[in-house]
Amino acid sequence: MRRRACRPPRLTAPAPEALPPPTLPPSGNEAGRRFLALHLPLLPVEATGPAETPTLVWRAEGPARRVVAVEPRAAALGVAVGQSLADAQAIAPAVQPRPENNAAEAARLEALGLWALRFTPLVALDPPDGLLLDITGVEPLFGGEVALRDRVLRGLARLGHAAQAAMAGGTLLASAIARCAGGTVVPPGQDAVAVAGLPLPAMRLPVPVLVGLRRLGLERAGDVLRQPRAPLARRFGAPLVLLLDRMLGEAATPFRSLRPPPEFQVVREMMEPLITRGGIDAALSRMLPALCAQLGDAGRGVLRLVLRAHRGDGTVQEAMLGLGLPSRDPAHLHRLLESRLEALEPRFGFERLDLLAERTEPLASLQSGMVAGATPAADAAALAQLIDRLGQRLAVWRLAPRASHWPERAAMKVDPFASIATPLGWAARPRPLRLLRQPEQIEVIAVLPDAPPRRIHWRGNWIEIRAAEGPERFEPEWWRDRPDRPVRDYYRVECADGTRLWVCRAGLPEASPRWFLHGVFA
Repeated sequence: MRRRACRPPRLTAPAPEALPPPTLPPSGNEAGRRFLALHLPLLPVEATGPAETPTLVWRAEGPARRVVAVEPRAAALGVAVGQSLADAQAIAPAVQPRPENNAAEAARLEALGLWALRFTPLVALDPPDGLLLDITGVEPLFGGEVALRDRVLRGLARLGHAAQAAMAGGTLLASAIARCAGGTVVPPGQDAVAVAGLPLPAMRLPVPVLVGLRRLGLERAGDVLRQPRAPLARRFGAPLVLLLDRMLGEAATPFRSLRPPPEFQVVREMMEPLITRGGIDAALSRMLPALCAQLGDAGRGVLRLVLRAHRGDGTVQEAMLGLGLPSRDPAHLHRLLESRLEALEPRFGFERLDLLAERTEPLASLQSGMVAGATPAADAAALAQLIDRLGQRLAVWRLAPRASHWPERAAMKVDPFASIATPLGWAARPRPLRLLRQPEQIEVIAVLPDAPPRRIHWRGNWIEIRAAEGPERFEPEWWRDRPDRPVRDYYRVECADGTRLWVCRAGLPEASPRWFLHGVFA
């Protein structure tokens, strides 16, 4: 008997009659996370600023110009998204056309993301016109999910932005629902059912994939979920299958927060906006002790401190402070913040201040004061505070030895708090404390070509050499130097007046070498 070859299952279109509900895997909301997605359909219009007349935004698509966003007043005149600019102007000549400004839209979206940090510490951008808020655990602070959603929408409306919102257990699902059915709150555990009812355009599929699925008669995500995965992957690629898994919560979806979540935080909502510097200092004088008390209870010290000031017009300003060693001394942190506060511009006032400890380290105890009889730990803490204060205005660094015998490479700049390890044999021979920034060429008189110098001519004067020691030969470092770089012979010489110099002969004696003064000993 001849065996028939096994054929893979085919993709089938749904029958016109009522279909049974698809058998879906359990929801991906097992971790209990909740997300609020915001869609800003008029962001291209709103990002270009207010207008007195009806406005539309157009985009160049090859030789054509297409309408991509329409203000409600312009929509009432018959203008719609997708029309050509010429048709829109013929329908409503009074409508003001504006070209699309991607940079302004991105900047406005990021500004709104910073504004949304007042509701949750985890906010991600969903370009080109969306935001994602991880509201897990914060909804009780606002009276529940619905109350939180309404408060966010009211805030956006006050800033002049129209928005649609949705809540679900996954970012992709919440974003898709916000774009097609704003206001929906998917109950926990019902994500799979919500995915099945999504129209395919809401999933933001590539145009070729969307067209191909529609040719098969598949209009909703549930229709696609009924199909075998292997033929889907072969025909439309693995990204479609991965997208379905992420929508269902079976695969992780990256969430790139606009700012790192703080480890400790203190928030102050102002009854009246803060306008003066004195008012800001007074608020900080209450917030810093509260934050340091949190750090003390946890045995931590702050390394990166951020003051986030929310202005009444919806913009957010930040002042960041980096420390070399962890600290939880309110007075010290306030002194460091003083220079950063000068850059803040309250204008009509700050209605909210957030003080965030974004990075901390363990800190068992902290003693201050560089006084006589102080312990080494206290001296180290006082030195760290001094370096922190200097570092707010100057570049502070220290020198560390480097594993190189070439003099100009033997030391490097490092962070003042970095640990230093001395390479083996690095200080085997005496070296000058100071190297010249640029070695100075000199003339030398010696008894023999390879003998130490007896007299040197430097800066117009002949100097007698009373004693000399050397040579110490330095070979080029073949792994980083050019092949023709000459060897160096160094001499430690003492002048008649007691000055000790470090002079160098570049090149072998028989090859017409040149002499340089490279350093001065103490």
